[in-house]
Amino acid sequence: LMQLDREGMASFWADFCGLMGAVACSPIPTAAAITGHSPAGGTVVAMWCDYRVMAEGNYRIGLNETQVGLAIPPMIVDGFKRLVGAHRGERLVAEGRLVDAAEACAIGLVDELTATGEVVGRALQWLQRHLALPQHAFLANRRVARADLGRLFESEDLLAAESFVEGWFSEPTQMALQALLEQLQSRRQKA
Repeated sequence: LMQLDREGMASFWADFCGLMGAVACSPIPTAAAITGHSPAGGTVVAMWCDYRVMAEGNYRIGLNETQVGLAIPPMIVDGFKRLVGAHRGERLVAEGRLVDAAEACAIGLVDELTATGEVVGRALQWLQRHLALPQHAFLANRRVARADLGRLFESEDLLAAESFVEGWFSEPTQMALQALLEQLQSRRQKA
């Protein structure tokens, strides 16, 4: 993403918003299999799924955009607060704090923890259990229960495309992102 120009970032953001909407409004259930760290966009995609299985251990997940100077669009904040609660969501989003797997499960950001090698299998088992239910009733009730998610995607303003692109290319954000990349590269070289 760091190599994209403004037009490329606007195109990426439009595609990413399309992905979020497709997952959130999917007519069939979806499950996220989180096998490692899942900051920012990884959390965003997972949070729209019906169910989230995450690997146990020292993995982190959450919306750390504040740490790199990005404002999070309202629909993402609302979706996040839907999972973790309004007050906790406000705190985590404002601070840009990532949580470990155990805390993520305790606060409802993920639904289940398991060994890394079992994550995908557990997500598939959840899907199979739910696909075995009487489908007419299951899908009708699921549609009603998730209707609030669909409403989050009804307004173009909620996508905040221009604001996101401007924020991405602001000098403080670019400096913070570059520092984060250098920190990650340094960790990889030491490992």
